[in-house]
Amino acid sequence: MCKVHRSPRRHGKTFAAVITVLVLAVMLPASAQSKKKKKNVPETKSKEEMKVQVDTSKLVWPEPPNLPRVRYTSYFAGMKFETTTEDKKPKQSWMDRLAGGQTQDEKVGSKKFPYQMLGPYGMAIDSKNRLYVGDQKVGAVFVFNTETRDTEMIRNGFEAHFAMINAIAVDDDDRVFVSDGKLAKVLVFDANHKIAGQINEGLVDPLGLAIDTERRLLYVVDTKQDVIFVYDADSLKPLRKIGKPGKNHTLTGPGEFSLPTNIALDQDGNVYVTDSLNFRVEIFDADGNFVSQFGQHCDAIGCFERPKGIAVDSDGHIWVVDSNLALVEIFNRDGELLAYIGGPGRSLGRFNDPMGIAIDKNNRVFVSEQYPWGRVQQFRYITDAESATMKAEREKAGIGKQQEAEKNKNQDQGKPKDTSRLNVPVPQPQ
Repeated sequence: MCKVHRSPRRHGKTFAAVITVLVLAVMLPASAQSKKKKKNVPETKSKEEMKVQVDTSKLVWPEPPNLPRVRYTSYFAGMKFETTTEDKKPKQSWMDRLAGGQTQDEKVGSKKFPYQMLGPYGMAIDSKNRLYVGDQKVGAVFVFNTETRDTEMIRNGFEAHFAMINAIAVDDDDRVFVSDGKLAKVLVFDANHKIAGQINEGLVDPLGLAIDTERRLLYVVDTKQDVIFVYDADSLKPLRKIGKPGKNHTLTGPGEFSLPTNIALDQDGNVYVTDSLNFRVEIFDADGNFVSQFGQHCDAIGCFERPKGIAVDSDGHIWVVDSNLALVEIFNRDGELLAYIGGPGRSLGRFNDPMGIAIDKNNRVFVSEQYPWGRVQQFRYITDAESATMKAEREKAGIGKQQEAEKNKNQDQGKPKDTSRLNVPVPQPQ
């Protein structure tokens, strides 16, 4: 009989098959066990649920237990991002993808894309409480409904032509004035945001704007000429000027300017100007006569390094934005520092390269920032009368002495002292 010999190749195949069966037998129970474990793993939270919740009610100045005089309320960064299922386009086919065609997301037009602020500067508020923000980098004016946060736009190349938007002012008829430094003019829009006129006579580099609605005057700061031009707000014709032009930012005397930037008016028509290279604020009466000045150059709180935006609140306090110090400083007319808010940083209530400021009739305060991206923070100024009432109510409730003791204790322990002088004494009953 012949002996049958099995080939080594067949032995190898048989051995490989046995090994494969053993591996599968080991892995299948483990895989089933892992599936069971996955079922017990809790679902991960959505991005919305993972957002850090910040209690903004505690963002007040000065810090407790002092009476608050400024309260943080909100911020604006641009148009709302809305995700809806309406008008949903079909997915791109495999042939389009193979051919390298644009996706539906890439085909979104510029009119539909939600614009975001990049370089906001000047601001103003109209009679409908809408906030106007001029953005130098986007080349547009954002118009925010501060209640619904819906946004309209006045855009370069669409509703208007802009080159460098600086400041914005709105009169009592909701006409909008926009200064453009590169085009050397002030554009005027009607209440429907249609162009209604312009001012370019005498202007070289218009920046700050302010409107005296009672006297019908428009103030325009020309930074390069070191002059403030005054125009008739209705006819747009020039009336007079404040300052001496043509001195190349070398003048330092009272009533003179060296690179003035922004301007504000109080309820009596007095004029306040940030004189940047002289590191001061100059004050003039409604007729343009020099009244006084305050400010000094240093890097401490209460000084100026780069004064920019300026505004006056309903109690006559002067709010000045300093871009280098990243502060908003609050003074009285004598130049005494009453309080300050901010400090360098991107967290709420802090500033990075702040530029402009606006205060409306409802005591809302808006501050614009430009670095590294655009933002406008909103605050609420607590008036002298409101503060006096608040203090009287606290003392009536018997917590005045307790808070005073706590404040003294905190100061003894090295905690920040009350730097605010805005708080006024409680009126005594007659």
